[in-house]
Amino acid sequence: MTVPEDAPDLLDRVGFDPETSVLTRRQAEVLCLRERGIAQADIAAWLGTSRANVSSIEASARENVSKARETVAFAEALRAPVQVPVETGTDLYDVPEMVYSACDDAGVKVGYAAPELMKLVGDAAGDAVRGREVRRDILVGVTSDGRVRVRTP
Repeated sequence: MTVPEDAPDLLDRVGFDPETSVLTRRQAEVLCLRERGIAQADIAAWLGTSRANVSSIEASARENVSKARETVAFAEALRAPVQVPVETGTDLYDVPEMVYSACDDAGVKVGYAAPELMKLVGDAAGDAVRGREVRRDILVGVTSDGRVRVRTP
C-alpha cells in the first residue's frame, strides 16, 4: 500500500492544530497515516526517510498521547467530588459499596451496577488489580456527572 494522495489534507480534516497539540506536525502525520493502516515503510518512502525514523516518530507520538491522556485523567481526578482510596489487599468485590457510599455522601449518582463497576475498576487499574485482589493502592474518582476514573497513585 502506498500513502494516499490526500495525506497532507488528513490533519486539516481531523482538526489538528499544532499550536494546541502535544504532537509535532510530523508526529501527527505519522499517527494519522498509521491509523489508516499505512505501513511504516510506505510512510518512510513518502517522507524521504528511513523506516526506523518513522518507527521512532510513531513511538514518540504514542508516548506523547499517553502522557496527554494521563494528564487529563489527573486533572479529572483532582476535580472529582468523590475520591475513594482503595488500599492494597482490598477485595475488588468490596469496591462498589465503598464507591456507592462515598457517592451517597457527596450526592453524586453512579451509573454503574456493581458488576459493571468492578469490571471498569479492574480494567482501568491494569496490573494493580489481579482477579479479585487489589495488589497496589488505587484511587477511584467519580466526577459530578457520574463518570468513574481510576488512578494508580
